[in-house]
Amino acid sequence: MTTTSEPRIITLGTAGGPRWWADHSGAPRFGIATAVVVGERWYLVDCGDGAGHQASAAGLKMPDLGGIFLTHMHSDHLVDLPSIVLFGAFELKNRMSGPIAVVGPGDRGRLTPLSPQAASTPRAVAPERPTPGVMGLFDGLFAAFATDINDRIFDSLARSPRDTFDVTEIDLGAVSGFDPDTAVSPPMEPIEVFRDDLVTVTAVLVSHHPMAPAFAYRFDTDLGSVTISGDTAPCDNVVRLARDTDLLLHEAIDLDILAAQYTDTDMLNATMAHHRRSHTTPADAGRIAARAGAKRLALHHLVPSYAHPEVWRDAQTAYPGPLTIPDDLDILSFARSVQPASAGV
Repeated sequence: MTTTSEPRIITLGTAGGPRWWADHSGAPRFGIATAVVVGERWYLVDCGDGAGHQASAAGLKMPDLGGIFLTHMHSDHLVDLPSIVLFGAFELKNRMSGPIAVVGPGDRGRLTPLSPQAASTPRAVAPERPTPGVMGLFDGLFAAFATDINDRIFDSLARSPRDTFDVTEIDLGAVSGFDPDTAVSPPMEPIEVFRDDLVTVTAVLVSHHPMAPAFAYRFDTDLGSVTISGDTAPCDNVVRLARDTDLLLHEAIDLDILAAQYTDTDMLNATMAHHRRSHTTPADAGRIAARAGAKRLALHHLVPSYAHPEVWRDAQTAYPGPLTIPDDLDILSFARSVQPASAGV
């Protein structure tokens, strides 16, 4: 039983991928988003479809939001950010504790290499700035909704969202060997990206090729720690970040079930090649958790989300500790365990 005094996560959404998903019984699964709750404050990791609605359903209040952490720039992790920024501003008009930190990747620096499956070269969208990071994302968001924002600022005297959120791109200057095409997750020690009086947040680059930079985050508190993998293939950096963590939330994909949904051969080949090099099977997620000595493991960002729960339990073939396959709005404690799980090599 999780108590309100324990540090905990709330799985606002557990589905991954740019689609509207359901689970194996047909019930909706919202897009990937996780609330890390410490005391009366909460922190949001990724903003998948329905994140704002789900946060409200979980009883989380915008004035208590301590920060937003974006793992990477794929739409299924960002699509509800506009609603949080634009709708949330109305709930934040009397916030006294300063702007909300938004932390995430910087600009990739160059376009993604063309798939070898391509028969022709597509035309890039927004060629003048084709790979923005979170600062560019916010600039584009404000530009896209300028009519709405300015109307509310000038007519209703609303607070500008530019004054409500403080955006920071993670500095990779001290990370040796990073290249967005050839070395998306070079070996590195975790770097601190945020700190307040309740949490210290560290991050590492993960292997979500060709999306780069992409990050995993760890939240350390006085009472326990949680590590959230983001989207990644099996990655030694995640093992370093998650060492002895009280709870590891790791993504998981079932490649066989996913492949069966494609009918276009070119898209099947290109998409499945991406999934194989960019995501983690349940068994591999178990191996990562075992190597890290994680006390507990939970799988989320489930792709496809309609796979039967037993599919995800393959993680137990490699991980001896407690395993959870959470539904949306489940609450999982990451309070420090008394009895640690057995660690792998």
